[in-house]
Amino acid sequence: MQYSDQWQELFDLAEQPRAVVVDGATARMSLASVAPEHSGGSSGRAGEGGGEGLEHSGGPWTGASGAAGTLRTNSALSRNCLGPAHDGVASGLKGLSSLAALTAVRESWEGRLASVRDECHSLEMALSKVAKEMGEAEIAVKSSFNAVKDGERR
Repeated sequence: MQYSDQWQELFDLAEQPRAVVVDGATARMSLASVAPEHSGGSSGRAGEGGGEGLEHSGGPWTGASGAAGTLRTNSALSRNCLGPAHDGVASGLKGLSSLAALTAVRESWEGRLASVRDECHSLEMALSKVAKEMGEAEIAVKSSFNAVKDGERR
């Protein structure tokens, strides 16, 4: 089937990779989990690049949840170390105005670290939920494609 030259030109444009020119430099848009064709990647897993498709399980949501959990643990440990680190300081600075300032700063940091700990716990739970849901969705989609591929009817 022959298309008119104008239609063929539009089809050709649609197949070209999209690029945006910003301040004289060309910026191409792509998914972080899928490498450009010339990169040689082939796994399709998040962060590894490739062209086989996107996979969620064991990917960015699970990693982000783990990072939030680690940050929660570290902020709790740091907060717990602040008190003992200041033991004895009060007796050494007794009567000095810097003691009140030091105490205010320590209490401020304890509050901030508690807020970070609590926020990271919330993020960890939310990201774990997303990872689970995305993994389950991935399994369901893969199953439905396999059913079609195998000729099954729903």
